[in-house]
Amino acid sequence: MTQKVDKIKEEIKCFHIKTYNDLETFRIKFLGKKKGILTILFKELKKISIYKRKIYGKIINELKKEVQDKIKVFQSKNDIQNDKKLKLDPTIPGRSIEIGSRHPLSLIKKRIIDIFIKIGFSYVDGPEIEDDWHNFTALNIPISHPSREMQDTFFLCKNPDILLRTHTSSVQIRYMKKHCPPFRVLSIGKVYRNETISSRSNFMFHQAEGFYIDKKVSFSDLKQTIHYFIISLFGNAKIRFRPSYFPFTEPSAEVDIYCNNGWLEIMGCGMIDPKVLENVNIDSEIYSGFAFGLGIERLALIIYQIKDIRIYFDNDIRFLKQFKSEF
Repeated sequence: MTQKVDKIKEEIKCFHIKTYNDLETFRIKFLGKKKGILTILFKELKKISIYKRKIYGKIINELKKEVQDKIKVFQSKNDIQNDKKLKLDPTIPGRSIEIGSRHPLSLIKKRIIDIFIKIGFSYVDGPEIEDDWHNFTALNIPISHPSREMQDTFFLCKNPDILLRTHTSSVQIRYMKKHCPPFRVLSIGKVYRNETISSRSNFMFHQAEGFYIDKKVSFSDLKQTIHYFIISLFGNAKIRFRPSYFPFTEPSAEVDIYCNNGWLEIMGCGMIDPKVLENVNIDSEIYSGFAFGLGIERLALIIYQIKDIRIYFDNDIRFLKQFKSEF
């Protein structure tokens, strides 16, 4: 045991620590919990007599202290050196923090919400992952309905059908199930369709949907609301309504505005189909309502004269800097 202790003492003394890797090797070699030299020595004390155990136990503790002291010396020395390296010169100009800005889609979203809140609409949100009933069936789009072919859907699983919502109309269904008319509601969020990514389309876009249900709501109420919204957003703009088709509204219309020497479609709308009201237990003999939906990306293209829809999602700071003035 004496010879072994002397040999260990010499190893501790001669071990050169130059880096933190050397330090960790040194610590594990002598103090490692399983194979550390001093750890093994402490275990071997059980095999010798009590008298010798006290003597050698004291010696091993002294070796342990030498190891710990050597570790502390290295750490202390290097901490001082690191402090010197980290010492800052207060006369050097600091790095400026780049101020961010709101995304153009966020700006348009806020403007839309502000416009409709002024005429009594409430803003609500809903889940982006939906079931078939809320996304299709309750909106008068049964399984065999040809309109399902109009939307190429991302299904997450089948039986039951769970999918990424294709429109925010599912929020309309969820709200009407839990509330009694009258109500005016606006919802904005991401929707997903399996479309080819191009300068004018993407597989994900943001849709704003509004609906109003009360007694004696008419198509003229819908036109007046749409007119108020477009004038509030674009100023004096030419507006036209064209007959169209949606399975959840009847009659239905597309809304165009005149810009850049041509008509551009910006939204769809119509009177809510009585079947949709019945699906959420609202008496269609007493209540009627209208709904409208529009893509925020398309509005931002017009308002900010953006040429390519893909730039919204590039996180290009040069593009986003242009909108600082509207923060």
